[in-house]
Amino acid sequence: VEGVKSMEAMKETVDQSLREMRDTFASGRTRSVKWRKTQLEAIIEMVKDNEDKMCDVLFQDLGKHSTEAFRDELGFVMRSATTALNSLDKWVVPRKSNLPLLFYPATGKVISEPYGTVLVLSSWNFPISLSLDPMIGAISAGNTVLLKASELSPNASALLAKTIPSYLDNKAIKVIEGGPDVATILLQHQWDKIFFTGITLFTPQHITSFVEFSHTTDSNLNQLTD
Repeated sequence: VEGVKSMEAMKETVDQSLREMRDTFASGRTRSVKWRKTQLEAIIEMVKDNEDKMCDVLFQDLGKHSTEAFRDELGFVMRSATTALNSLDKWVVPRKSNLPLLFYPATGKVISEPYGTVLVLSSWNFPISLSLDPMIGAISAGNTVLLKASELSPNASALLAKTIPSYLDNKAIKVIEGGPDVATILLQHQWDKIFFTGITLFTPQHITSFVEFSHTTDSNLNQLTD
């Protein structure tokens, strides 16, 4: 009974989070280049402020030495966010596009648009970098983001869930903790894009949930390197 109540509570949490994220995206706030830069700067600040804590949880979960943790995770995230910050003004500029001669003398432009509401399903083996790096890309493109950190790195997951809301816009960027049951609940909803790392722990039930979901929305599944 308690388990059923817990899952019902989680479903309500996910529903409420999605409503708020979609309302935030619809308001146009995340399209602002200033907003995107503010979030990227906050990610860099968050990693710097919590470097010791992040190294500690990576050691607790995975036995990573602080040098390895900085090289493969913290430093990687800060470089990624810095690159995005330095490139964002260029990325948002419309690109010229060639049109068929039939439309001469008209000119064409390609304008980049955000997808909308994005889900990040993170990996256990790089729980900081493979949570925050996809988030950096999604934020840079002007999306709202929900992160489901891996339950197999519980200390890193708990730290991200506690820390991210203190630094980032929590009406647009959210973190939910949980295992396969929570992932199933998340995959029952419509997302505009999914960043997913790894597939080995997904059961046929989870794959079915995703297949059913993929028939109802024009989403992409980005399988990053595990």
